[in-house]
Amino acid sequence: MLRNLEVKTYRFSLSWSRLLSNGTLATVNTPGVQFYKNLIDGLLATGIQPMVSLYHWDLPQPLEDLGGWLNPDIIRYFNDYARFCFQQFGDRVKYWITFNEPLVITLGGYGSGFMAPGVQQPAEGSYKAAHNLIRAHAEAWHTYDKEFRGSQKGKVSITLSSDWCEPFTTKLEDVLAANRAMEFMLGWFAQPIYGDGDYPDVMKEYVGIKSKMEGRNVSRLPEFTKAEKKKISGTFDFFGINHYTTDLIENHDRGISHPSWDNDQNIASHQNSSWPPSGSSWLREVPWGMRKLLIWIKYKYGNPDVIVTENGVSDDDEHRGSLLDTQRIRYLTNYINNVLKAIKLDGCSVAGYTLWSLMDNFEWTSGFTETFGLHRVNFTDPLRPRNAKASVAFYRQLIRNNGWPRSADQGQGLGDL
Repeated sequence: MLRNLEVKTYRFSLSWSRLLSNGTLATVNTPGVQFYKNLIDGLLATGIQPMVSLYHWDLPQPLEDLGGWLNPDIIRYFNDYARFCFQQFGDRVKYWITFNEPLVITLGGYGSGFMAPGVQQPAEGSYKAAHNLIRAHAEAWHTYDKEFRGSQKGKVSITLSSDWCEPFTTKLEDVLAANRAMEFMLGWFAQPIYGDGDYPDVMKEYVGIKSKMEGRNVSRLPEFTKAEKKKISGTFDFFGINHYTTDLIENHDRGISHPSWDNDQNIASHQNSSWPPSGSSWLREVPWGMRKLLIWIKYKYGNPDVIVTENGVSDDDEHRGSLLDTQRIRYLTNYINNVLKAIKLDGCSVAGYTLWSLMDNFEWTSGFTETFGLHRVNFTDPLRPRNAKASVAFYRQLIRNNGWPRSADQGQGLGDL
């Protein structure tokens, strides 16, 4: 499938427990290591550069039993795992991602609990988990920088996820609310890593005020030490971003009766019903949001090299199960065109793009009901046959052209990516 698509890069994740059965170096699973070596070698033999995520939400159960991301000891365990992966695969892998979507890991896993491991501590759990995850990322980045960069010459960063948050009205309170939503969603992790090593000021302000109103002596948002801020700031080699959709934001006082990340922001969020829907309740097609997000990253974080590590759409009711996925072709055309506008018209530094996903797959709490793939998978057949959707031919041609070239009478390169 990858050869047929003619892609230059393939992003995949390692399973921590597949490599280290109980999460520690005491339980190396040699067949698991060989599996990934074979995969990497196969990609390179085909001329495809592997981009490897160390962590895509699957924590070994023995480490979760110790408290998972709520336990500061996880920083040491993750660094051991990261070093092991750099040692085993780093001579062939030049792009590393420490964590995929820390927002989902921490908020879904330890706040609302809608994702694994399902810990429901909305007031403090997500903030504590994020605090440990950010420090774990920085530790792993420095390990690579000190021990491996000189010989392996690779790049290490993190992949964040963010919607674009558009003000619902032009009222100042809604404009400020949309800005606040961006800081809580993206800035929560981006500001420490790509900024000054600390959480966004507005986030510290709002969580601090609400914590005091709740009768707490200290904020529910933890604090980094001066040394930690210095260590965390600048731990990136590119800006990984996953983006799918846009939200409309308005100011709304959420009170203090139910402390949580959601309520700390004092916003209300919704989407315009006229925006084209998908097979996912949270995802509507809003291409201009991609461009605005890239512009935000440019001006907020100093125009780093951005790699769009995920972007795509689930088949809507009309196209689910069909190979003629014209909806996906429209979505990709419009979103990638807005990436192009951000590069050509806005001066955004975008170094790469990988879509979600190669084939229909297991979409976490949605199981097999939401299909994002370029290839249809028949999940009722034990052999899981895969068939190319129409978007495969579209995407292959886009890769060949590296964008949308001018017509013959206009010359080449208007839409080169």
